[in-house]
Amino acid sequence: MEMPKILTEKQINSALKDLPGWSFSDNKISKEFKFNDFLDSLSFIASLTPYFENLDHHPDVHIFYSKVLFELSRFDVGGKVTTRDIEVAHLIENAYKKR
Repeated sequence: MEMPKILTEKQINSALKDLPGWSFSDNKISKEFKFNDFLDSLSFIASLTPYFENLDHHPDVHIFYSKVLFELSRFDVGGKVTTRDIEVAHLIENAYKKR
């Protein structure tokens, strides 16, 4: 798999225009999603894990009962936001819209 490219802050902010609710701070992009309950939160995360594995991208996931916070950056390039982070953010966003 090709190594993802590190993005500049300008590139990140431009990419986030297509990802409503996502923000860039502390060298990562993040967004919190709301669910019906704890099981719904876990089910959503579990549904995405095969995609995360396939893309070799493992986001930080914080579960707060019916809310899930995803934080994306690449540790293998020094904790920077890359093209892969943007790709995964779109994947998460599309999966959330389809549920």
